[in-house]
Formats: sequence, structure tokens, C-alpha cells
Amino acid sequence: MSEMNAIDTRLKELGIELPETPAPMANYVPFVQTGQLLFLSGQGPRYGANQFHKGKVGKDVSAEEAYKHARLVGIQLLAAARSALNGDLTRVKRVVKLLGFVNGTPEFDKQPQVINGCSDLLVEVFGERGRHARSALGAGSLPNNITVEIEAILEIA
Repeated sequence: MSEMNAIDTRLKELGIELPETPAPMANYVPFVQTGQLLFLSGQGPRYGANQFHKGKVGKDVSAEEAYKHARLVGIQLLAAARSALNGDLTRVKRVVKLLGFVNGTPEFDKQPQVINGCSDLLVEVFGERGRHARSALGAGSLPNNITVEIEAILEIA
């Protein structure tokens, strides 16, 4: 089985169908490649054409729900990477870094557990190549009141 089929098979095993990458919502591009690095713009927890999970984590949304939202953002990041790499996720040599923001209450302090939703997904898909450096930060607000936003840096072949 080729590596490409192995990744496609793994996504199917996980019940994941990658969506199309939406057009940017402002003056930026969804990804930039420089050398062997692919920078993916921040993504939110999109579950429909223009539908996002919204609210303050720790008030409107539980940490467990926000974990699922971060996993959904991981799917969006995979979709953006697939688009950038002309459909070939086997070109991902390593997930280098994630930067995750959680739209939480001032008292909310479980940002790492929330962003684990994305981190866990990337390890499930890529194995050891999915392990990465990471920052998980609280935000006073996020665009359109989304619950989480995550960006990624990937090393590619």
C-alpha cells in the first residue's frame, strides 16, 4: 500500500472526510510555502459552509466541547494542507508547530487540554510525524466569537 493510500485509509478509519478549503475572510492567504516549510493560516471550528462553533469556553462551552472544536479545526488544517500540496498529504514530513487560541473566560485555565483536540488528531493521522511543538493561549475574544483558532507550521517534502 502506498503511503498516500495509507493516509487516505487512516482518514477513512477515523471517519474523517476533509472539506474544501474556504476562501479567506479578510486580506490574507490560506497558506504560504517558503522552502520546506508550509505555514497554514489560523482556522476556526467550521462545521458548515459559513457555520462556526461560537461562545466563551468556561461559560457557554465546556472544555470537553471545546476539545471537539479544536479537533474540528485540525480537520480544517488538514484540508488546507491538502489544498496547498495538490492533494498529497504524504508530502508532510513533520508537523513542526501549532499555535492555538482559546476564547475563554478570564478564569479559564485549561487551554492546553482544549488544544489537545487538534494535537491528538494530528498524531492519530501522522503518527510520530504528527508530534509537534505548541503554544496554547487564552484570548479575550476571537473573530466572530469562535471558540478556538489554530494555525500550523508543517515541514514538507
